[in-house]
Amino acid sequence: MRKIFINKLVKEASKNKKIVLIVGDLGFGVVEPFKDRYPNRFFNAGVAEQNMAGIAAGLAMKGFHVFIYSIANFPTFRCAEQIRNDIDYHNLSVTIVSVGSGLGYGNLGYSHHAIQDYALMRSFPNTLIASPSNNQEVEASVDYLLKNPQPSYLRLDKSLELDVNKKIKFIYPGKWIFYNNSKKKTKNLILSTGSVYKECEKLLNKNYDWATIPMWGMKYKSQQIKNLKKYKEVITVENHLQDGGFGSWISESLTRNKIKANIKILSKFLDNKVIGKVGSEEFLNSNYGIK
Repeated sequence: MRKIFINKLVKEASKNKKIVLIVGDLGFGVVEPFKDRYPNRFFNAGVAEQNMAGIAAGLAMKGFHVFIYSIANFPTFRCAEQIRNDIDYHNLSVTIVSVGSGLGYGNLGYSHHAIQDYALMRSFPNTLIASPSNNQEVEASVDYLLKNPQPSYLRLDKSLELDVNKKIKFIYPGKWIFYNNSKKKTKNLILSTGSVYKECEKLLNKNYDWATIPMWGMKYKSQQIKNLKKYKEVITVENHLQDGGFGSWISESLTRNKIKANIKILSKFLDNKVIGKVGSEEFLNSNYGIK
């Protein structure tokens, strides 16, 4: 997803002179196409993520759409106060790009596990979460963010590059993207967000619909949630811990919108026993992955 994002940003930056990319001394081997083509709009803030967020806020106040880019928890938890006070509360056009969703950087240790980031980022009232599941959702997400500048969080998989046989013209907050519509009038649904496409395929059977919600957040709880009323059983899937995650957001959304339908929510998420563990992404997912 990293290369898909950078290639898309390079293309859009040729049309939008206000796009700026800041990295936290990471991403090399990926970000060079932007750096080489737009050197005056590329900055390396060094290992100083709080400063990176502050610079982004300042540039955004001058009319730029700033993308700050780093691994997993570094552009989120490490500078949470700056995101809250400077970016979110001032409603600025800064997109925080986190690479290595879930356990993507598992072999670098639990400091690199992005397994609580939904909980943090969705607590900021003005921040939109964009968590695509494939290449097409990445590009459509970037399109929306550029056309609707706002505080946003773009959560990317480290290595997944997945093309799906589906054209996605546009995405907006709360929109469902269906990847399976059962021919039967099913009452069962798989609803996912983020890079869990393959995990959902394993769960899928002919009696289930399957859709993703690539964009969501605190102030978008009412959008499209009414679609759940037609289902009796909903399985939510995410590569995140249970607390504060996507499944929690769905349950809260039902309560907030006073939907009294008898819906059974089954959540699939990472096992919290993964905390403190180190190993390859494959090893960690096989032992502590989505259950």
